[in-house]
Amino acid sequence: MSTLQEKLRDTNTLFFIAAIVVVLLAIALPAKIALVITSLFFMFYAFVKPQQSLLFLVVYVSIRPFLLEMNSGLKLIGDLITFIAFIRLVLSSGRDWKTLFTFKWFEWAFFAFLILGSVSGILQDVLPGSVLFQIRTFLIMYMLYYIVSRMLLPDSWYRRFAWVVVWTGLISSVHGLVEKLSMRQLFLPEAWKYKTLSATNFVRIYGLPGNPNSLALLLFFGIIAIFYLQAIYKSEKYKWFLNINLVLFLGILVLTYSRGTWISAFVFGAVFILSTRNWPMLKKLVITGIASIILVYYPVNLGVQLVQSLGVKAPTTGPGGIGERFGETFNEKNLALMTESGRFFYIKKGFEIFKDEPITGTGFGSFGGSATLSYGSPIYSHYGIRSDIYGGKYFYSDNQYIQVITETGVIGVVLFAAFLLGMLAMFWKERKTVFGKFMIAFWLATGFSGFYYNIWELKLYTMFYFLLFGAFASQAGLYRKLYEPKE
Repeated sequence: MSTLQEKLRDTNTLFFIAAIVVVLLAIALPAKIALVITSLFFMFYAFVKPQQSLLFLVVYVSIRPFLLEMNSGLKLIGDLITFIAFIRLVLSSGRDWKTLFTFKWFEWAFFAFLILGSVSGILQDVLPGSVLFQIRTFLIMYMLYYIVSRMLLPDSWYRRFAWVVVWTGLISSVHGLVEKLSMRQLFLPEAWKYKTLSATNFVRIYGLPGNPNSLALLLFFGIIAIFYLQAIYKSEKYKWFLNINLVLFLGILVLTYSRGTWISAFVFGAVFILSTRNWPMLKKLVITGIASIILVYYPVNLGVQLVQSLGVKAPTTGPGGIGERFGETFNEKNLALMTESGRFFYIKKGFEIFKDEPITGTGFGSFGGSATLSYGSPIYSHYGIRSDIYGGKYFYSDNQYIQVITETGVIGVVLFAAFLLGMLAMFWKERKTVFGKFMIAFWLATGFSGFYYNIWELKLYTMFYFLLFGAFASQAGLYRKLYEPKE
């Protein structure tokens, strides 16, 4: 009880609770009123508590699709937190312009990449709005790195970060179980309840993120947070709570049937465990993995069968097991679909376009990125790319590298490689530290993910990447600290 009272006296905790309450209340308000109230509150929150408001982004970005379905007036929260926290950092710098404009090599390469893609896009008659949209997609989460890396982070910030991730994962997992067992009928926005899903996708848990891959990524980071907290609390404190959540997160991760996240998690885990020689972690993962299959995966699937036996109708499902999910990837029908209108098709078309514009590419907003989803592309009709090949809408290339090759050409590939390798060089210098090894494993998993995701455009993923990268840079002292918390 005393611990609870101490936390409630902590202004950081009170602000965080207030932020949650404001969002919950705003859901019930008209969109315009909700927009005004949330904007004013989170501008104040980010200015007064910039470090803590950044942690609220973990909650907001993770469940943003759900929140926007409930009330579109909540759409500005993330941008406002990021922008106001940046303004607070600048004001706290004491006009130290030299430090404010001090950048590492990977940052200069990143900026040059953004300029190249923008100029190429304008020259290819891409709409200016589309180009700006793509710049924002790449830049908004990088700003988290800029802010966090130049802050002095107290130890309590890391703990709070981990706890926020765990609680967000727990709430999303419980919601996902309800969604699964109710056949997508309980606690979902109306649009989601009646969304048409293929039989293959119906068996997957979408959760509050509104996407099984995003939910899987959230749980992946949740598992990392649990191991971090267990390393901090070496005693019996929180032992059972964290172990139960570890089993739950692994079980729900399996039920998302997210092959991409499974592969990325395996790459990360293998590299990190081998580099740190943390065999107890491997043992624990194996044991809890088996427990998650026995205590979560099979009981949930049996529960679904029971619900169906009671008369609740559901589509005739496709792959219902882990082996089937991987096997589906390589069956002839699926390979044919990928060649006709899927990943293989995008890669083939990407290289076809690259041959015509090999030096600077066709520019941002022209091929398979976030901007083309909203604005389309001026080159699609010329290359026989239909707007309806991907569920009746424009498509992601589902491969970050073919997008970079197509949109920015040889020069863009060189700049993007410099961006990636510049980060790796920073991590390599700290390879003897646990955090350095962690970031190397994270970097490799991210690079691998680029082969099947537009990974640098996934806000949920890049939020975690740049927050953790910023924390690494702050701890390593790569920049002069422009903000030091007073608490």
